[in-house]
Amino acid sequence: MAEPAEIPAEPQIAFRARRALLKRLADVVSLPASRINAFERSVTGDLLVEMLRAASPKERERVAQRLAPLSEVPNTLTRLLLRDDPAVARHLIEQCASLTDADLTACARDASEEHRIMIAQRRGLSEVVTETLMSFGEDAVIEAVLKNGNARLSQVGLEGVVSLSRQSPDLCRHLLRRPELRPSGAYVMFWWCGPEDRKTILQRFAVSREVMQEVAEDVFAMAAQEQWQDPVARKALQFIERRQRNRAAIAKSPYGSLEHAIAAAEKDGLGRAVASEIAYLAGVKPLTGAKILGDPGGEPVAILCKATGLSRVDLENLWRSMRRPETLESGEVHPAWERTQITYEMLAVDRAQTVLRYWNWSLSSALTPALLRAIREGEDEAIDEYSAPERAAMMALAENFGR
Repeated sequence: MAEPAEIPAEPQIAFRARRALLKRLADVVSLPASRINAFERSVTGDLLVEMLRAASPKERERVAQRLAPLSEVPNTLTRLLLRDDPAVARHLIEQCASLTDADLTACARDASEEHRIMIAQRRGLSEVVTETLMSFGEDAVIEAVLKNGNARLSQVGLEGVVSLSRQSPDLCRHLLRRPELRPSGAYVMFWWCGPEDRKTILQRFAVSREVMQEVAEDVFAMAAQEQWQDPVARKALQFIERRQRNRAAIAKSPYGSLEHAIAAAEKDGLGRAVASEIAYLAGVKPLTGAKILGDPGGEPVAILCKATGLSRVDLENLWRSMRRPETLESGEVHPAWERTQITYEMLAVDRAQTVLRYWNWSLSSALTPALLRAIREGEDEAIDEYSAPERAAMMALAENFGR
């Protein structure tokens, strides 16, 4: 990182000539184009930079205030003042509309966190600038960017913040207010969000697949005629179709139905074998089922039950099979169980299926040996090589691999 020029302490003696010259040169730089050409402005700016290097903080601040409203500031002056003390730099960062993306990104890279917070609060920030600001992983800077309604975020930058929100859950509520956030990011962020944020995700991002089902209605017959040989079409149609339960698994299951498997688990306990069987019967992979049943919040269990058409009694049986508390010592309903019931009631079947299938898609179907290796080794730098569900799997499962 380029270090800003070392500026000596404010001198004890106030040189009137120096102060007057600084003001006059700043005035010259501020002249309109009709009075001074670009070359003259540039040369004057170079001389002013040399003087400012030895000037006191107050003198530099006065010059910064004088230059902030200008529509054209010599680049040498911009570079010097933007990297100056925050008290000096803030005049340009907050008021100078002529700063380019190059100016702002260079300042973000070379200056302090305080500078980056001030930049994050500017109006009209582009994707290039916000991506640079958020790349430092500083919670205060990221929060300022997310709260800035006039800043634009790239999907790459946003996904980086979604991943970072695992260690900084307070960022979740700010992320959920961003219009750029897509269901893929919200669904994976669900796993580490708090109860209120989870509720927001389900209300905003649990979308219907009705339009996809309408346009693909005749494609199911085509795929059946081809005996489902095309794995790409089969995988997509499995996401779109209305039926959630796995009929082939039901035909082979010793329990005969998903309800009977849950009833057996409620009676004998939810062991690994019956948990895997419940996952298969529900039309998800055991890895997805384990993630859902192991979640301490309980909301994923409600989504699983609603998506598969299970009744409230089945939900209660599954909750009891997990040996989860239903009441507190005071006799009141346990908060986790209450949230689970509310989630079950608030979601329509189709929307619950969308969430469940995206989880299954990203947590299991998207996994390949290369992706598993990337998760274990932490290859975040190569994340652009992976699809949206693969990136979701990397984020959701990273904690399972000790990251």
